[in-house]
Amino acid sequence: GHARILNDLTVEQLCKQALCHAQAGCDVVSPSDMMDGRVGAIRETLDTHGYSDVSVVSYTAKYASGFYGPFREALDSAPRADENSATAPPPPNKKTYQMDPANKREALREALLDEQEGADMLMVKPGLPYLDIILLLKEETQLPIAAYQVSGEYAMIKAAAANGWIDEKAAVLETLTSFKRAGASCILTYYAKDAARWLR
Repeated sequence: GHARILNDLTVEQLCKQALCHAQAGCDVVSPSDMMDGRVGAIRETLDTHGYSDVSVVSYTAKYASGFYGPFREALDSAPRADENSATAPPPPNKKTYQMDPANKREALREALLDEQEGADMLMVKPGLPYLDIILLLKEETQLPIAAYQVSGEYAMIKAAAANGWIDEKAAVLETLTSFKRAGASCILTYYAKDAARWLR
């Protein structure tokens, strides 16, 4: 009675979703799954239906991280027990399909596959704990790299600033600069509006 991830069926659904988004006017699709072959399948689906200008940003290196907590709590998407089993405990994390934080080589392998399948940009998530991965992918691929500063990274700075332990603006800008220095061409952050205001 344990749930299984069905890769090929999931990829089919991802293609339908990507096409739906493109038809609705999206310029970029970026599914957050970790299914094998999804980039190539999505690219082919979009191209076949006349959406070759819609970009695919791949969650290339999405690590099984402890920094997703606030987002998962807000969405109630934390790992939970199998509803069909009264005895199985909830899984402690999503390591069955997200990357091992200790594994550097897997990120490069996935990046090269995604590049070959037609990705337009590669994403590293979370950002700050994986600056070395951002640098690695920047040096080893021809694609732009996106760094995702996730909810836990944001919450740490917010909490420390609220307690008067750090200067929020200085800490945020220093952190965002580190992403850029490591090689990120794009930064996704909950601090986007604040950073834009501070950088004017």
